Amino acid sequence: MKQIIILAILLFSVVTFSQNNFQGKATYMSKTTMDMSRYDKMSEQQKKQMMARFKSFLEKTYTLSFNKTTSSFRENVQLEGPGASGPSWSRSNGQGSIYKNVSEKNMIEDVEMFSKRFLVSEKMEPLQWELGMETKKIGNYTCYKATLVKEDTKVDWGSIFSRSRKNKKKDSTAVAEKPAKKMLTVTAWYTPQIPVSSGPDVYWGLPGLILELNAGRTTMLCTEVAINSEESIKIKEPAKGKKVTRDEYTDIVKVKTQELKERFKNRGNRGRK
Repeated sequence: MKQIIILAILLFSVVTFSQNNFQGKATYMSKTTMDMSRYDKMSEQQKKQMMARFKSFLEKTYTLSFNKTTSSFRENVQLEGPGASGPSWSRSNGQGSIYKNVSEKNMIEDVEMFSKRFLVSEKMEPLQWELGMETKKIGNYTCYKATLVKEDTKVDWGSIFSRSRKNKKKDSTAVAEKPAKKMLTVTAWYTPQIPVSSGPDVYWGLPGLILELNAGRTTMLCTEVAINSEESIKIKEPAKGKKVTRDEYTDIVKVKTQELKERFKNRGNRGRK
């Protein structure tokens, strides 16, 4: 019954926005919290200093440009002023843009990682959203709640740079166990008043634009929406970079992050000598 009500609202919205030049831009503010439990040897003052240093990595703004079938999600990168603190790698997560074509079910992530640019292409498999009837207002838009549980495949950079609490001896006779999948609970708030099946980051597939997204420690909130602006919005498919599949890119990241872990581990061992 609840799906029927939502679809009725969506059909009304589609009629309202049926013009061929339907387009828009949405600005999102993103905030991520850090898991400070792995830094238990630090004082509270040291933790505050670390949080301040990583602020540019934890707080970002993005723009989603969209029309009826395609969208491009891009970070709004600001140039750092003289004397800016914080490691250079933390000022950008390497993400160039995420292009989605919902009619062709094709997504391309334009990524700069480890000093190389990749075009990560994958078919957009339907996300298993659970639609609810709970609503809330975001700006002037009525939004509906949807939830999703999926595998978390993002790199945990904190685990690379933090030291393990205990150095366990490896049993040479033990069989290496495959690490358990890390699952992620996602909550989205979407509005059928803007009838495009897109949203921030890699998320899509709801009967309306996603205006708020909560995924693990990250929250993305839409702060501004402009529909059918006079500016002509051109959404182009990314073309520069090495073309790889999602599985190929995941393998590359695994190898490189393991190299980073070994590098930092060896550096730490030299420091204790």
